Amino acid sequence: MKTSEITQELYSLKDKAYSNYQEGECPSKTESCKGFFRSGCASLHFIFSEKENILFALLQLAVVGLGYFLWTQMLNWIPQDVWDEIKNDCDDGASILDIILLVWSFVCVGIVAYPLGILTSCMGASYILRFQGKPSTIAECLKIVMHRSWTMWIFSWLDGWWTVLRILERLPKKNDRTPRSVKIRNEIIYQAWKMASLGFMPALICGRSVSEACKDSLSLLKNKFVQLAKLRLGYSAICWILAIACYLGTFILMATTQIIPKMGGEHNTIYSFYFITGFPIVVTLTFIMVIFRPIYIISACRIYAFYTREKNIEIKLPETSSKAISSLIAFAVLLIIIAVVVLYRDQLGLSEILANPWKIGTK
Repeated sequence: MKTSEITQELYSLKDKAYSNYQEGECPSKTESCKGFFRSGCASLHFIFSEKENILFALLQLAVVGLGYFLWTQMLNWIPQDVWDEIKNDCDDGASILDIILLVWSFVCVGIVAYPLGILTSCMGASYILRFQGKPSTIAECLKIVMHRSWTMWIFSWLDGWWTVLRILERLPKKNDRTPRSVKIRNEIIYQAWKMASLGFMPALICGRSVSEACKDSLSLLKNKFVQLAKLRLGYSAICWILAIACYLGTFILMATTQIIPKMGGEHNTIYSFYFITGFPIVVTLTFIMVIFRPIYIISACRIYAFYTREKNIEIKLPETSSKAISSLIAFAVLLIIIAVVVLYRDQLGLSEILANPWKIGTK
C-alpha cells in the first residue's frame, strides 16, 4: 500500500473514531485511573517477565530525548536580536521563520517516529508472541515488526504530529480567541483517535492489512469501549498530573537559579530556556516512558489479543520482508539530509535567512 493510501486510511479512522466516541459513555477520571492500574498489574507482570520490554522502554526514552535536543538546535541558530524584534512585532501574521520552524518540527517528529514506532511495536510483538505460546526475543520481535516498518513509521509520524499540535493547543496563549466549544471538540477528537488507534498497532502485528487494522480498531472501540476508555483516559490523566509537576518543576528551576542569564552569553535566551526546560521534561518522560507507557501499550495489546480470540480472527505473524530495508534506507537518507542542514547551514544560506529580520517577515 502506498504512503498516501495509508495516510488516507488513518485520517478516515480518525474521523470515524470521533463518531463512535460520541456514542459511548466515558467513565470518570477517577474510575479510569483505577481501571488503568488494575489493567496495569497484569501488564507489569508481563513486562518484568520479558525483560526486553525494559530495554525497548529505555531506548524509547533515549530517542525522544535526542529528538527534543535536535529540535532545540534550530532555536540557537536564530540570533537574539531577531527574537527581540519578533517579540516586539504586533503583527499576528505568519513569518518565514514560523514556516521554517514548523517544517523543522515536523521533520524532527518524523525522525523520532521511525525508531519510536518500531520500539513500541516490538513491545506489542513481545506480548503477541507470548499470547501464542511462542518465545519472545529481541530478534523475533524485530523480525515481526520490521515487515510493517513503513506503516509503523507513517502511523507514528502522524500520531506524533497530532500529539504535538494538541499539546501546543493546550498551552496558555495571549489573546487566545478560540471558543471553548472548539477546544472541547478538538480534545474529544484527539482522545477518540487515541482510543481507536489502540487496536491499530497490535492488529498490524497480528498480520492484518492497513484497511483490516482500521476496521478492527473501530470494531474494538465499539465492543470494548469501556475498557479502552479506562485505559486511555487513565493514562491521559496520569500524563496530565506528571505534566503539571514538570511545569511546576520548571518554574521553580527558573525562579531559583540564574542559569539562563549564564547561558545567554553564548546562546540566545529562547534556546537557553528550552534547553534547560529539557531537564525536567526528561525526568517526567522517564516516569512516563519507562513505567506508564509500557503498561499502556501492553494493556492495549492484551485487549486486542483477547478480542481476536472472541471474534475468531486468525493471527498470522509477519515474516521478514524487503520493505524493512527500503524503510531503513529512507530513514538513513532523512538522517543524512538533517546532518547536511545542521553542518552546512551557513553554506546553504539558512543561517542568513534566520539572521535577517526582513527575510523572516519582521520589521
